[in-house]
Amino acid sequence: MSARILVAKPGLDGHDRGAKIVARTLRDAGFEVIYSGIRQRIEDIVSIALQEDVAVVGLSILSGAHLALTTRVVDALKAADAADIAVVVGGTIPQADVAKLTAAGAAAVFPTGTSLEDLVTGVRVLTAERVSEQ
Repeated sequence: MSARILVAKPGLDGHDRGAKIVARTLRDAGFEVIYSGIRQRIEDIVSIALQEDVAVVGLSILSGAHLALTTRVVDALKAADAADIAVVVGGTIPQADVAKLTAAGAAAVFPTGTSLEDLVTGVRVLTAERVSEQ
């Protein structure tokens, strides 16, 4: 059974080409991928993650609000008693913010320029760790 991944675009960012490429790449790598579409509310992302029983929520953020949005998703998952769902973040993320995102609870960060191969490897490692913890 492959890990289920939710790829979501929180906030008002309407650019989703990268998120669609990521979703397809993960699907082609053997993951079961749910793509939520653009302009998703935090509450809806968490609801979909719970309903679909995902192992990972992948946030695609280009708007510059990555710290606030990631923190809100992590906190909302904790409030829903779903802190075991890993949150990963990709998009336009300055290198200086990577440590801040991991401190906020992101399990991994994939800034612009991350190769698709590195993304797949990172998600495989993360989902393998989650399976072994259960």
